[in-house]
Amino acid sequence: MTLDISFQPMRVLIDGHDSDGRLILADSQLAAVIVRLDGETHNPEHKGQWYLEAGFGKCTIRVAPLFRTPEEAGAWVEQTLMRKAV
Repeated sequence: MTLDISFQPMRVLIDGHDSDGRLILADSQLAAVIVRLDGETHNPEHKGQWYLEAGFGKCTIRVAPLFRTPEEAGAWVEQTLMRKAV
């Protein structure tokens, strides 16, 4: 069984930077919020990548990976939600 992963563009207010965001929905439920790293304070090699700003349910983690695209983040959300509880 797979989840219906969808995205909604959303501006995110974070210190005047990183305002390009996406809500990631899994079967129409909010699972995560990602933002594109574009502020001047970020490591240049990370600029343009997507960061997990907030995760909900099983997507709540301390150290989140960076994603190259929103679709890559969506795949991570789906894998995380489909993983059986330990």
